[in-house]
Amino acid sequence: MEIERKFLVIQPPENYRHFPCRKIEQGYLNIRPVVRVRRADDQYFLTYKSAGLLAREEYELPLTEEAYLHLREKCDGNILTKTRYLLPLDDAPHLTVELDVFEGIYEGLILAEVEFPTEEEALRFTPPGWFSEDVTMSGRYQNSRLSRISPEEL
Repeated sequence: MEIERKFLVIQPPENYRHFPCRKIEQGYLNIRPVVRVRRADDQYFLTYKSAGLLAREEYELPLTEEAYLHLREKCDGNILTKTRYLLPLDDAPHLTVELDVFEGIYEGLILAEVEFPTEEEALRFTPPGWFSEDVTMSGRYQNSRLSRISPEEL
């Protein structure tokens, strides 16, 4: 089960580039339910996600590079590219901010995601001051949606 909240970020912390990161490329074979292929540095995955906004089922299976490249060619819409920085939260050291800095078609878009062990903790979460709008429940910034629209449609 994946339980996460998602926020727009207008101005990330100045030092975010000093934290661990990985380059991500992902495409979508289907969006209802979500079936995604992803390259994260030199690792490859096929992911299934059920419907939902705050909480949803998620299953991830490893792929070979060859299988990833084969499936990537079958993806519909935009292939998303981003760098994901992993920032600790000072007020909640057991949580990590996944700061996605988009490149390519969505250059300039920055989203922060925080995953939680329970829905209750997710709902109690007070975001740090550098987070902007909470977009969790809108679905507007789900990556599967971004793969199907142009930046002008955001």
